[in-house]
Amino acid sequence: MSSHSNSPVAELAGRVDAVGGGRGAISLRNVSQSYGSGDAAVTAVGPVDLDIPPGEFLVLVGASGCGKSTLLRLIAGFEPATQGDVEVSGGQPVPGITSGVVFQQPRLFPWKTVGGNIDLALKYARVPKGERARRRDELLTRVGLDDTADRRIWEISGGQQQRVAIARALAGQTSLLLLDEPFAALDALTRERLQEDLRTVSSDLGRTNVFVTHSADEAAFLGSRIVVLTSRPGRVALDIPSTLPRVGVGADDLRGSPEYAALRAEIGAAVKEAAAA
Repeated sequence: MSSHSNSPVAELAGRVDAVGGGRGAISLRNVSQSYGSGDAAVTAVGPVDLDIPPGEFLVLVGASGCGKSTLLRLIAGFEPATQGDVEVSGGQPVPGITSGVVFQQPRLFPWKTVGGNIDLALKYARVPKGERARRRDELLTRVGLDDTADRRIWEISGGQQQRVAIARALAGQTSLLLLDEPFAALDALTRERLQEDLRTVSSDLGRTNVFVTHSADEAAFLGSRIVVLTSRPGRVALDIPSTLPRVGVGADDLRGSPEYAALRAEIGAAVKEAAAA
């Protein structure tokens, strides 16, 4: 991408705080995933090799069916890889322990209040009972849902429900957050607002994030690193870092910058090329 000295994005590019240690680091070595057996076997993804350092916001982007969600499930530990090794923080991924996961649908418990959903997550995370109210309020504030703890799930909007899902995923204080197209079902305005919130939360907390999307625009806005996958079986077609700043530039300025437009165009072209390969 070309440099523009008069752009606030260009001036702040590269100012990203490093996160030390190995918590949240992800390693995929020669990973493939197949379903079925014999002549009916289908390889969904692979082989894939990726190293994701702590604190990175990696976006997996590609056309539908390219294996993005499959890779996310492997990193979450929901299923073992057919071939290769998946490690999170130096060990095998354990569902509900090594990562928090946010799905396309919020998957909240409708019979519980907003606060009740968070409290349950804190209980499973073994947060002492006496600390849960404080942690719950902190999490709801973090995702912009102050004073909603007593509201029922059906009393809040779809965007607010997805905020609750993000707060619930953060409850365990894991070093890794996995997000599988969490904003796909939302209207454009709500989606943009939640993208902005997630970008801010990510910068504030320094967690490792892996975000799945098919949108070049979303990938350019959120990612500190973008990986484009080919059509099935999904393999790495493009792996590039983003030079866009994580802090110090407003969302509108960022989206309106020439650097953002160039990155979005590069990702979009790579997705189209990879889908046709």
